[in-house]
Amino acid sequence: MTTKAKMLVVAAGLSVAVAMPAQAQQEVNYLLPAPAFLPAFIPWVLAQQRGYYAHEGLKVTFQVGRGGVDVAKQVGAGNAPVGGGIGDTPIIARAQDIPVKAVAVLGGGSLTNLVIHDGRGLSGPKDLKGKTVTVLAYQDTTFFSLLGMLASANLTRNDLDVQAAGPTGIWQQFAAGKASAFAGPVDWALNARDAGAKIKILRADAYFPSMAQAILASDDMIQKQPDLIRKLVRATLRGLDDVLKQGKAVVPDYVAGSPSFKGKEAFVAEVVDLYTEYTYRGQPTLGAMDAERLTKVQGFYVAQGIVPKAVPVTELFTNQFVQ
Repeated sequence: MTTKAKMLVVAAGLSVAVAMPAQAQQEVNYLLPAPAFLPAFIPWVLAQQRGYYAHEGLKVTFQVGRGGVDVAKQVGAGNAPVGGGIGDTPIIARAQDIPVKAVAVLGGGSLTNLVIHDGRGLSGPKDLKGKTVTVLAYQDTTFFSLLGMLASANLTRNDLDVQAAGPTGIWQQFAAGKASAFAGPVDWALNARDAGAKIKILRADAYFPSMAQAILASDDMIQKQPDLIRKLVRATLRGLDDVLKQGKAVVPDYVAGSPSFKGKEAFVAEVVDLYTEYTYRGQPTLGAMDAERLTKVQGFYVAQGIVPKAVPVTELFTNQFVQ
């Protein structure tokens, strides 16, 4: 073969290599308990918008379930490899023989907090006796967290009027003066404030060790596809780490990923500050579950009859993907 011919062969080989498509990304359905555009999912949206999932070789599609327990059921049944809930969701799931664990929790605080009217003589759960308090639903962790906060003051749901008001009614009734307090995420507190209420946010975990949002995976997925779980956890925690380190600087990318908030950047910036303060901070190891905290929550759930019995805490979580 002549030198010229060899050069043509090499050139042809190079052109084929250039023409070959990039390695296909693995398509993954990530099941969330509510729509991804909500402010509670800022770390997830950032992980998507900033290419952290793609960097792991994943093409993630967010799908929506009907709350954390429904997500756990779908994940446990193998209908999605991972899903979202609260750190205590596996307590409820395992009680229903749903084989899921929390593989990461996004923050050392609580997603649910207690919002009260500022300047009306309320200072904590002990002042709620005889008052009206709203929650999302009676089978939701906002309600269970409220029960825990009330128990810290030796109160039960029978000592006040607890109303399940749905995702908008929960803060609208409060803003209208029809409720003295509500248990919910901090962005709803801002909604109430913008509707005219003078608010004060009380940390739920000052009274009861309720938890932040968690990533859930089934026992089967943890055993058979640990690399996939690790990639999803790592990418999502990068989004959380960005919020903690960059604060309001993440707002433009979040809004780009959730365009319904275009023009509401100031609101999102406040949300970022509040989530950082009340939910995201406080983890020595980012994403790690606290076994002692989970044990306390499970003990309360059993005592309240929310679940029939306790299971070994090691069945409820694993930190193998965050270390």
